[in-house]
Amino acid sequence: MEQMLEILGAGLLLHSYGGGGILSGFLHPILGLDHLLAMVAVGFLSAQMGGRAIWTVPTAFIGVMAVGAILGIMGVPVPLVEYGITGSVLILGLGILANRGIPEWLAITLVSIFAFFHGNAHGTELPELSDTVGLIIAYIAGFLIATAGLHVIGALIGIMAVRSDRGKMLMRATGGIIAAIGVYLVMGV
Repeated sequence: MEQMLEILGAGLLLHSYGGGGILSGFLHPILGLDHLLAMVAVGFLSAQMGGRAIWTVPTAFIGVMAVGAILGIMGVPVPLVEYGITGSVLILGLGILANRGIPEWLAITLVSIFAFFHGNAHGTELPELSDTVGLIIAYIAGFLIATAGLHVIGALIGIMAVRSDRGKMLMRATGGIIAAIGVYLVMGV
């Protein structure tokens, strides 16, 4: 139990779970508050937009995140990664709060930029976590699966919420809360 609490504490603050493998990859987006909020927010935003955006926006995020991770593994330096990650929480929260019909191409562009930072953060940690190709591939699979799952959870909640005026209000309020947490995270970087 003590070891589990250490893992949870380190995960929320340091984004590091040690050991590599699929479980470490899976836990990264779930235990990192900034990653968790951004992933669910992408699902919310896509549901708010409706239509094709329900699948195109999250899919773009996952694809670009994989590219960012590969570049991170290769050691390609990306400046201001933590600002990109925490800023994504703020901006996605504001997007949900505003509930304005932004064009699909703009949403894809924005989430792709955010995904690159999230992926690069995952990728730069891979060498620290594992020294075997199998564990690295498992780690990548883990964080991609978790990210997709969090997008789906956000989208499903969002799809249910947009069915009523009260649900829409609650989702916008949630966007405001996510944005407020984003401000706190950006200031903490």
